[in-house]
Amino acid sequence: MKNLIAIAGILGLAVGAGLAAPAGKSASRLSSDKWLHVRVEDGKGEEIERVHVNVPLSLAEAVIPAIQVDNLKNGKVRIDVHGEDGSFKDVDFRKILEALRDTRDGNFVTVEGSGDNVRVAKQGGYLVAKVREGKAGGSKVDVKLPFEVVDALLSGGKDELNIAAAVRALGEHGDGVLVTVDDEKSKVRIWVDSRNESE
Repeated sequence: MKNLIAIAGILGLAVGAGLAAPAGKSASRLSSDKWLHVRVEDGKGEEIERVHVNVPLSLAEAVIPAIQVDNLKNGKVRIDVHGEDGSFKDVDFRKILEALRDTRDGNFVTVEGSGDNVRVAKQGGYLVAKVREGKAGGSKVDVKLPFEVVDALLSGGKDELNIAAAVRALGEHGDGVLVTVDDEKSKVRIWVDSRNESE
């Protein structure tokens, strides 16, 4: 439980830092008006633990170059798309997302199982993913990313995500909720706005 909260805090700082990598003065001015917020609630009743992370993107601009940990270096995260079984080694995610970005809005992937449902869509310039696990009361995950941020994430080299570029792109985009996770024991919300404190 404490590991989940610690990871959320570190993730919030790292993502916040990554979303506002050093850029020109105009980008600094834009990002200084934006804040990345991460809120995690874990547990129920009196046993609930809460973490609220509020990071100005301007702070993230200053911090991201200092983070050189494991797969996060120079504002980029190295990912293993090959996985243990190598099932994704021949998949070009960049080409897939480029094609998706350039097509009209619609639902592109829908998976309905005995208890799980997944939907991936393009809606008004956003990549939208919704996951519902189990029957009523099961886990819910919603992700809504502007395609400019997705493009920025994929602007790094092969097998890496350019977190710094994604933060910069997010700083230039409007306010909004990026990720929500809700299950019976925990809730996570990640969003960007111009307020210096979470809701």
